[in-house]
This record gives sequence, C-alpha cells and structure tokens, in this order.
Amino acid sequence: MEETMKLATMEDTVEYRLFLIPDESRDSDKHKEVLQKYIERIMTQFAPMLVPYIWQNQPFNLKYKPGKGSVPAHMFGVTKFGDNIEDEWFIVYVIKQITKEFPELVARIEDNDGEFLLIEAADFLPKWLDPDNSTNRVFFHRGELCIIPAPRTPGAESWLPTTPPTIPQALNIIAAHPEKILASESIRAAVSRRIRGYPEKIQVSLHRAHCFLPAGIVAVLKQRPRLVSAAVQAFYLRDPIDLRACRVFKTFLPETRIMTSVTFTKCLYAQLVQQRFVPDRRSGYMLPPPSDPQYRAHELGMKLAHGFEILCSKCSPHFSDCKKSLVTASPLWASFLASLKKDDYFKGLIEGSAQYRERLEMAENYFQLSVNRPESSLAMSPGEEILTLLQTIPFDIEDLKKEEANLPPEDDDQWLDLSPDQLDQLLQEAAGKKESESISKEEKEQNYDLTEVSESMKAFISKVSTHKGAELPQEPSEAPITFDADSFLNYFDKILGPRPHESDSDDLDDEEFECLDSDDDFETHEPGEEASLKGTLNNLKSYMAQMDQELAHTCIGKSFTTRKQVEPVSQTTDNNSDEEDSDTGESVMAPVDVDLNLVSNILESYSSQAGLAGPASNLLQSMGVQLPDSINHRPTSKPTKK
Repeated sequence: MEETMKLATMEDTVEYRLFLIPDESRDSDKHKEVLQKYIERIMTQFAPMLVPYIWQNQPFNLKYKPGKGSVPAHMFGVTKFGDNIEDEWFIVYVIKQITKEFPELVARIEDNDGEFLLIEAADFLPKWLDPDNSTNRVFFHRGELCIIPAPRTPGAESWLPTTPPTIPQALNIIAAHPEKILASESIRAAVSRRIRGYPEKIQVSLHRAHCFLPAGIVAVLKQRPRLVSAAVQAFYLRDPIDLRACRVFKTFLPETRIMTSVTFTKCLYAQLVQQRFVPDRRSGYMLPPPSDPQYRAHELGMKLAHGFEILCSKCSPHFSDCKKSLVTASPLWASFLASLKKDDYFKGLIEGSAQYRERLEMAENYFQLSVNRPESSLAMSPGEEILTLLQTIPFDIEDLKKEEANLPPEDDDQWLDLSPDQLDQLLQEAAGKKESESISKEEKEQNYDLTEVSESMKAFISKVSTHKGAELPQEPSEAPITFDADSFLNYFDKILGPRPHESDSDDLDDEEFECLDSDDDFETHEPGEEASLKGTLNNLKSYMAQMDQELAHTCIGKSFTTRKQVEPVSQTTDNNSDEEDSDTGESVMAPVDVDLNLVSNILESYSSQAGLAGPASNLLQSMGVQLPDSINHRPTSKPTKK
C-alpha cells in the first residue's frame, strides 16, 4: 500500500510557457486580450491533433498568466504525464510546431528534472553549459531550439549578459540576434530525433484490444474514449478502501457484460495487463480458465470494470448538477467549432449522425478541459462525468450486442515481450546510433580484441579529471577540433612567467585545465631544487624496493600474473652480491604483467554480471569496446591483436 501511495504522489509534470517577443507597436494595455486571442487561435488550430489524443493524466492546456516580478505576462500550461513519457515528448512537438506557426512567440519548456531538453542532448553540449548557468537560456523560436550563449570573456559580446539572463533579457536577445542563438546542429538533431514521427506516431502508440465489459462502460467509452486512462489509473493505484467498494458492484453489473473493442495507449495497456488481481467472489466477476481463448478479454474487462466502479464510488450519490458547465454558452465555442469544421475534423460526416455526434462530444470535452478551463471547484471529476453520461445518453444493450460480430481485430501485444536483442536495438535507436553501425552478435564474438580493453583503459587513465568527473576517450573521427588562441597564449605566459600586471597565482581555470593532456608540471626549478628533487626520487625508489622485498615473502604476489623472464639473470654481477643474496635467501621478483592483470580482472567482473548491466560493461561500452555475452575471463596469455 505504501508503494501505491508513493506512485500516486510522484507524478511527473511538464510546464510550458509561451512569451510574445517585445514589440513597441503593440498596445501594452491590451496585452492580456492579445494573449487570450493567441490561446484561442492555438487551441483551435491544433485541435484536430489534440482532440483524439489519449492522455495518461492531463491534456495539453493553455491559460493566461499575469506578469509577476521580472517575468512578463504569458501563456502557461502544466500537464501531469505520470508514467507515460511519450505525453511529455508529444507536448515538446506541439510547442515546437506552435513556435513554427507563430514566429512572434517564444517558448520555454521544462519538467521535474529541469532542462530535460539539455539532458536529452547531454553528449553534445558545450563545456561551459551546466545546470548552474542554464537558467533562461533554452527556448523554442520559429520551430528551432535556441540556446543563449555565455560570453567567452567578460565584455567580449556586449549583447550577452555575463550571468544567466532574465526572461526580458532573453526575449530581447532572441528578437535582436535570432541567427546567433541557434543551438548546434548536433543538439537540435538529438531533440528532433526524440520527437521524430509525430503526428503519425500517435497511432503507433495506441493499442486496440477486445474487452468483456458492462454495457454502461461501453456506452461511456463511445462518448468519452479518454476516460479509459482515468479508469486504468484508478485500478492501477487502488488501495483497500477502493476495493471495499468493489465487493458488490452497484453501478456496472457483471450480468450486462458484452464484448467490445477498447483503444488504450501502450502504457495504459501494459499497466492493466501486468497487474495480477483476483476479484472478490461477491463481485460476480468470475473468469474463465486461462486456456479459454477469450480469457484475456475477460481479464481486461474485469480489471477495467473495477477501475470504473472505483471512480464512481468516490462521488457523492447526489452530486450537484450545477457543476455541469454549458460548453456551448462560452463565447469561444462558436469560433472553436468553426475552426474544427475548416480543418475537416468531422471527416465529411453528416451532421446529426451517430459518428458526427461522437466526434462532437469529443470536441466539447476537449474544449471544456483545455480551452474553457473551468475553475477546479466547478470541474467535474471523472466519476461525476461517468455518472452524468449514464444519466444523459441512451443506450440499448441489444444494439450493443449486435456490434460484437463486427468488432475490428485486436492488435498484437508481442511488443510486451521484447527479446534482449530487440531491447538492445531499441536502446541503440534511442541513443541515436545508425543502423549501419550496428553489428550482429556473431560479428561481436569474432571481432572483439582484448588489446582494445587495455589500450582504452590506458587512454582513460591518462585523461585529466576534475571535480566534475573524467572524460571518456573519443574516437578520432568524433573528437571535435578546437583552437582557443587566448588559452594558447596564456599557457606561454604561465611557462615564461606572469606579466607585471598579472598575479603570481598558478591556478588554472576549468577551460585551461581540460585542455591539458597530462599532469605535467610546467614550473621551472633552480639547480639546487633539481638536486634535492633527484635525492627525493632516489630515496623513494629505495623505499619501494624494500617494500617489494618484504611483499615477496607474502601470498599477495600470487594474486597477480607476473611476466615470464625471457633472459636469465645476468651473471656479471660480482660474487659478493651473489653471496649476499644467497645468504639472505631473497629472490628476485618477476615484474607484474600490468596489461594481463588489467584485462583479466575486467573480464572477470564482466563475466560475474551474467549478462546484466554493471560497472565493467558500462565502462567498456562507453569506450566503444564490445564484448560477447560469454567469454573466458581468465586469459592464459598476454592479449595480442589478431
């Protein structure tokens, strides 16, 4: 129960804001009226795409937001997308299209994680951009992703603020320099790849399945297909109090069940299917044996019926009819309906026909939730909406039963059971890897090279790390070629000595530190200091040699693979030293084979993962090294290239 409550309170939300670019010719006194007209135009123009969409929790919506502090008045919307991340990216697509259709608008969008667009393109971001300075820098303008840059040096570009800009500053920069703030092509491509395929992708995200449902639910879903999401969520987040209302069904009696086709999103369908649930015997919802060909339809219908019953049980038996707002009384409804007809929303259906009324009901419902936006105190809950529909829409059970013979085929749900290879392919596509770069499992087993493991690890160790982390080695073709003349001259200044007006500090800033390839010290030493340094090194070597001799008598050396001695020990040493060695009984230690130990330990760790994700596989894959699923983790010889 605690886990269910946590799921209910940890709903992810996405917020979006649309600003008007400053225009001196615009009447500031009518700013609210202008924004209200933009809301009407946007919602009507995009209604054909938004009306049939099944949202996980809340639909896309816009309302007027008055100015506060440094933030000017704007259009604002917030949507809870919960477990269906596709709702969030569909909103990104909608926002991008809005700024493309209305070039005088600028949009910002963020979620619980902050600038999630930058997170999506994290592999391509410039080094100066981090969560601390990204505030008010990321916008959509004219359908393109824009990032307001930071000046390389203070005062270098007078139009760029040295600190994160305010919203008014950002709007002025976008208006004055639209071509200079475009995000790089790689960043824009990463975001575009994530929303590629819309609006056609909407149909791909749907799943149609047969369900054995009470006739009342069938009639409700014909008028309000989106209520399936509220019912699934009610069942998915049920608690013992909810189930108490389902011991005996009062609204949706099991004896009225008929077979029908229900359209889910894939997320909703997966949530419903994956739940294991045994109904109360008193409910009357008995299931056929699992071998029955219609078992899945009965099980889905039983779960969905529980969700609808839970929604209705949360309503007062005498809820007020005053909550039912009159959609057609709104002054915006006439223009909204005209826009729908202009965009062929009704698909040539005859006005007054059953299909026309269904689409009209969907449009009215969408208008109520997204455009008219009644106050929360007057808004109807899903349960109240269901009960209202049951009271107002007539339906005949016999007529609904006749439709059973002409149900459309249900979709295949094999996508629920992905093989490891299919999952890897989806992850690669999500990461933006080209299909031509992917190789088969057999090729991986034949072409992997253990030498790459040691070489990649050496390259990783040789990189300079900072408090922000370490950089992984890149392929030569992927490494960006940059040259900063100022940093180059600063290196010479530090080697040759500071200028008179500069401080004597030898601290390097982050940008200069990242450009160093090693930890070499550039400071020069006096002759006396060099002699002292050599003495220190000699003492250190002597100390290390003594430690080696002591460790030679322990078992710790057996845990390392040593390099075989190719040449015999030189016999040119004097007899005194030989006698000394024989007297002490100390043996010469064979050097450790570093490469072989490194590869062996990494492969042993990789093998212990048993095909699951782990530190060894994650590190190797980030370096571009691919290993087969099953390997011998104790190589017997030093790895060599094939």
